[in-house]
Amino acid sequence: MSTGQSRVAISVVFAVHGAVFSNFATRVPWIAEHVDASPGQLGLALLAPALGAVTTMPVAARLTHRFRSRAAVRVLMMTFCVALVPLALAPNLVTLFASLYVFGAAAGMADVAMNAEGVVVEQRYGRSIMSSLHGLWSVGVLLGSTAGVAAAHADLDARIHFAIAAAVLAVAAWFGGTNLINEPLPGEEAPAFVLPSRRVLLIGLVGFCAIFAEGASNDWGAVYLNRITGTDPGTAATAVTAFALAMAGARLVGDYVVRRLGPVATVRASGVLATLGAATVALSRDPVPAIVGFLLIGLGVAVVVPLVFTAAGNVGSNPGQSIAGVATISYGAGMAAPAAIGGIAQVSSLSVSFAVVTLLCLIMTASAGLLRPRPADAPADTVPEVGAAAAR
Repeated sequence: MSTGQSRVAISVVFAVHGAVFSNFATRVPWIAEHVDASPGQLGLALLAPALGAVTTMPVAARLTHRFRSRAAVRVLMMTFCVALVPLALAPNLVTLFASLYVFGAAAGMADVAMNAEGVVVEQRYGRSIMSSLHGLWSVGVLLGSTAGVAAAHADLDARIHFAIAAAVLAVAAWFGGTNLINEPLPGEEAPAFVLPSRRVLLIGLVGFCAIFAEGASNDWGAVYLNRITGTDPGTAATAVTAFALAMAGARLVGDYVVRRLGPVATVRASGVLATLGAATVALSRDPVPAIVGFLLIGLGVAVVVPLVFTAAGNVGSNPGQSIAGVATISYGAGMAAPAAIGGIAQVSSLSVSFAVVTLLCLIMTASAGLLRPRPADAPADTVPEVGAAAAR
């Protein structure tokens, strides 16, 4: 098969992953009502997916090396799709928590496998493609949320909705992944659990800062506009929309920027935008500048995580293990951000919370050089164009 076919296949996988996630997200109110969960109980239950992902991602690294990458990605993606169904069947909070843990575990393992595959396809393709792959994940989120909103408006029972969605998306993942690279990923099989190397931890720091800013904006953007700028809930939601559109758009064109500037310069420029955006939010008392600030944060963090995965996948002889380490750190940021922002706001204000986000964006900017490949990192068959861009 051609490298172009492999790129299309992994693109489909990324889009399906996003669609599974958003189909679930749109029906959370139905699930909460079905199990009679209070806001506090629901919040506790929604920690389960992140816990499932963080605790099982290292296992995915082992699977991607034990089996051929095409088989690993397809099986893990189908497992993720099927894991959608029990969420609507859970009769109480205990079973919901368990189902969400399994859902998060399947999501995290599929995430590691598809990103490891994406890094290998990118290396063979000879130029940056990871940003657009993550952009297609965002497109999948949009398509899945559209389907979910339609099902909710039609008052379709989530048990029926999830069964249909799981079947359709599992078929798409299986057949869409037909042309994935069909060989073991490079490197030797590693233990299921191994501490990330110092270099992977440092690369993960960059991802942590980006995903913390992303989580803070996603979860607190509308709240910030409502409470700090005093705008109505409808206008406040515009902050989240602006952020999401900026993220998706920047990722879809991000590969072109990376090819022109290289990953280090791209992350530095992105960090400046994100820092400017977070500072604007922290200082804003009117809705318009705050919305602009969230848009700038979206533009600034959009391509950082794809570049972090690429950098990690090029470290050492086991790309799956390195990506698992970075993904675990990143998911940890996703878990920490909402609670940390709320905790800081509780003792001070949301403005101070976003001042902390500003500081993390500055750290991300200053740490961009960590993504510069070392000679020992580059695969033997890396195309010169990639190496030349990466050095910038």
